[in-house]
Amino acid sequence: MVTPEFWRDRPVFVTGHTGFKGGWLATWLLDLGARVTGYALAPHTTPSYFARCGLAERLTTHLADVRDAAALQAALAAARPSVVFHLAAQPIVRLSYRAPLETISINVLGTSTLLESVRHTPSVEAVVVVTSDKCYENIERPEGYREDDPLGGHDPYSASKAAAELVAAAYRRSFFAASGPRVATVRAGNVIGGGDWAADRLVPDAMRALVQGEPIRVRNAAAVRPWEHVLEPLGGYLRLAERLAGSDAFTGAWNFGPRDGDAVSVGTLADLIIGLWEGAEWESKPETNAPHEAGLLRLDWSKARTRLGWHPGLTIKEAVELTVGWYRAAAGTTSERAMYDLSVEQIRHYQQRWQAAREP
Repeated sequence: MVTPEFWRDRPVFVTGHTGFKGGWLATWLLDLGARVTGYALAPHTTPSYFARCGLAERLTTHLADVRDAAALQAALAAARPSVVFHLAAQPIVRLSYRAPLETISINVLGTSTLLESVRHTPSVEAVVVVTSDKCYENIERPEGYREDDPLGGHDPYSASKAAAELVAAAYRRSFFAASGPRVATVRAGNVIGGGDWAADRLVPDAMRALVQGEPIRVRNAAAVRPWEHVLEPLGGYLRLAERLAGSDAFTGAWNFGPRDGDAVSVGTLADLIIGLWEGAEWESKPETNAPHEAGLLRLDWSKARTRLGWHPGLTIKEAVELTVGWYRAAAGTTSERAMYDLSVEQIRHYQQRWQAAREP
């Protein structure tokens, strides 16, 4: 899946490392032996993956806004990274309706500031900009979207991620085509996993309800999403970064999604969750006058399969089992070391499953 020798002692810069997805990426890089520098605001939730795993003690952290050009440039200059992963973002669709300007500013201007800062950091060989599967113009077709399909966005979040894609492409063509770092953008499905406590997401909302002994409230049980464990796309990002550092052939956009059969409805995912939690139940609670949310979304990741040799390693059932197992452990201990060790154990288990899994 990944090449440990590539990452060992390599300086890596991760924006958004205090978030759910960025925290898991930082943990994986640390386990590979990389020298990790993180740049982000303080965690937006209490608890958070970053705090529960004690990541502040394990890597160099800069707590600052990704739009602060001076602070970001200084942090990059100090770290002198070889690889940059850009995950800092406002990641919630429904929040983007309440804070559209902030969402657009963070996701578009933040990406621009990161790439402009990279221009002045000679050590950087590869940049992986994380956007979203929501960047596509979603016409709710049954086929998965491919990297060359039109970009769009019904809501401010989706539009901001499509705009971030355009910004990355512009920098790649304008400033990095002849020299400088190689830039790729990555689009993943709806990720799940332990340590996400964000609002308005099914799994965090479900875990909060179950811990409190309440039924899971589901807004749109029929909506279909490309669910995947957080380690699935992160493994793809790492694999891509290795290739990107050595070849121009891997620039551009990449999808990392689940098997077609694992793009299931919200109701099906809720069934899988309650099947692992004794006495749990879920109930349908549609909202009146709710903001628009897509009913159907799938990704075509054949490019990653054919050119990177990447494929999913877990079924949706296995992804839910790892996720619920992490939250169960977190509910039973306050030890940061225990949760960090469990996360590393899940990462290593995932790598074994990926190696053993047959390509779909």
